Order: sequence, then structure tokens, then C-alpha cells
Amino acid sequence: MKLIRSLATLTLVSGSLMLSSQVVSAGPGGFQRGIGVYAVHACEHGVATGFARCHAYVVLSDILGHPVPNSSPAGYNPSDLQAAYGLPSSTAGSGQTVAIVDAYDDPNAESDLGVYRGEFSLSPCTTANGCFRKVSQTGSTNYPRGNKGWAEEISLDLDMVSAICPNCHILLVEANSSSFTNLAASVDEAAKLGANAISNSYGGSEYGSEVSDQSHYNHPGIAITVSSGDSGYGVEFPAASQYVTAVGGTTLTSGGNGGYSETAWSGAGSGCSAYIAKPAWQKDGSCANRTVTDVAADADPNTGVSVYDTYHVSGWLVFGGTSVASPIIASVYALAGNAGTVTAGSSPYSHTSSLHDVTSGSNGSCGTYLCTAGAGYDGPTGNGTPKGSGAF
Repeated sequence: MKLIRSLATLTLVSGSLMLSSQVVSAGPGGFQRGIGVYAVHACEHGVATGFARCHAYVVLSDILGHPVPNSSPAGYNPSDLQAAYGLPSSTAGSGQTVAIVDAYDDPNAESDLGVYRGEFSLSPCTTANGCFRKVSQTGSTNYPRGNKGWAEEISLDLDMVSAICPNCHILLVEANSSSFTNLAASVDEAAKLGANAISNSYGGSEYGSEVSDQSHYNHPGIAITVSSGDSGYGVEFPAASQYVTAVGGTTLTSGGNGGYSETAWSGAGSGCSAYIAKPAWQKDGSCANRTVTDVAADADPNTGVSVYDTYHVSGWLVFGGTSVASPIIASVYALAGNAGTVTAGSSPYSHTSSLHDVTSGSNGSCGTYLCTAGAGYDGPTGNGTPKGSGAF
């Protein structure tokens, strides 16, 4: 399998450190250890109250934290993801705009996007042809300062939209900082500028005033997706908002003959919100408040995706984290073309036959469906992963 062969170059082949058989929850600094793969959060791991961290994991060469820029792509590519999720990317998505909301500036965003799309024979998406647009949180071209970690997150997000919906337009809104205040203002700006779907690959600890702050994610007729987190069982905001589609994570494995299987990724966030009321479209019984998640997609760094970035280390990288999953799901909403009829995250609850039910794996030891995948709805993977765009 191409993925395994490519990722083999990332394995630490000397030394006495033994690798575990599956990725474990993040420790200090966001470090994860898995099957031949070291991965670390691209953005700051410990953040102050009121701030978010991105949910991108970049695969490293060794435990010392050296990134691996490759001369050619490693990890899953557009054709892999389209095949795994049965997506009509070659014919759908025209006229749709997927917005990416991230913090700080990636000065190389457009040029890196061009390399990714060129590598996989996707049509150019540029400012000049009207496909790509980058703005600040106020809609201007007065961008915030650059940040290498968040730039990797931006590259990941832009590449995933391209992989899933090559015909979509892409709007990148860069917040002045990673504060919830600035990120929320950026979501409002993306909605103002006409996005059909908005992806948010970040989060932080829940807090009491999130009940009122979630109003910034309430944009009826726009599909808003949020990654659930990369630290295993536990709930983060804004994934907890009742106005969004909370996106969990899976380990996506190729059978080598065109078939794929998935299990819940151990790092994906899930659980019962401490503050947000349960939306009417959720019916699970053990959580009186909002349950995270709604759906899921690939997130395990061991089954990561190829991304091109030059602002931090120049070259092809492999990424995991629920930052992979959120733009995938936002782009599937765009492929479906029905975002104008979406009521928050309710759609996947009405069309479960158009989802792959993930029935094994867990992200903790809570003892219930909130952290253990099983038949039907569960916390780490929600109602399942895309099987075409019918559920969206």
C-alpha cells in the first residue's frame, strides 16, 4: 500500500525506544507515539484561557522533534480520500465556497496551495482566477503577523478542501490571534463574505460564557464544522456548540484493493458538554447536554494525509489530527450543495444510511458510548463517516 510504503521513511530505525501498537493520548507538548510514527501538535499545545490551539499533528522523523520535509508526497492523497468516502469530487462543488478560519498569517498559503493542486492535477485555484481569496478577520488585506505552526494548519486545511472538493472556491480568513474572540470574529466575517461552509480546526477548554459566545457560530444556511480535539476523551469548545457539526476522528486503513476500513482514533475528542444544552436533533440518552461528536473522518497521524508547506519547513509533510477531519466534512457539505437547508449539525442524524458506521475503537475508558465506538451513534465518531455526500 502506497501509504505504508511512504510512511516507512518516517520511522525511527535506530535506538532502543519501543513503539506502542497504537497512538496514545497526547502528553506534554502534544507528543504522540504510534506505529512507526512520531507526531506533534503543529501549534502551541498549552494555551491560556480564552485561546484555542489548532488540531493539526505533523509527523516527525524522530523523538527529537525533527519535521520530515519530503521531496514527494507521502500519506493519503486526493484520490485515496475520494475513494475512501465515495465522493463525487470530479463533478460536484461548482459555485460553492468553503471558508477556512485559522489564526495568524501564512504568507505562502496561495503558492503552497498551487504546488499541492499541481501535483495532483487539480485545476488552479488562485486569486487571479477568482477561486482563492485570503482576508483578515475584518475582510481586509491587512493580514496578521505570521506564525509557522498555524501556517502548517492553514496548508493542511487548504489542501483538504482541494482534495475533497476540487471545484470549490476557497476563502481563507486569518484571525489576528488564536483568541476565541478573534476566531469568532473571523467566522462571522466568513459568513458575511458568502461562504457556504466554514471549517474550524481548533479548540480549547470549555468555559461558562461559551453558552453566549456560541452565537458567533450560529449562521443558519451555512454548514459550520469544528474539529473535536486531539487529546482523547473530553469536550472542547467550539465543537460543543449546538450550532455546528462537531467532527471526530478515525484511523482510515486501506485494504490494498480499493477498500477501506475505519476504527475510532484514540486521540479524537468526544463527550458530554458541561454547559451547552442538547439540541433537539440529538437523541442519545446518557448525556443531558450537547454530545460531541456528530460525524467523523480520517485523523490518525498513522494514517495521515499529504500536505505541502514552505513557511515552516519546505516540502511535503504528513499530517493527522481532527484538523484533517473538519475541512473534509465541510467540503463534503459543499459537494452536496444543500448548505442553505442545513439546520446546524442535524443533517447526518437524518441520513445515517449515507454514512459508514464505525463500530470499533475508543478514545478513553469512560465505560459508555461517549468514548467507545459501537453500532449506531457514539461519541468519537458520531453517526459515522461519509459514504458519498447524501448525509450532508
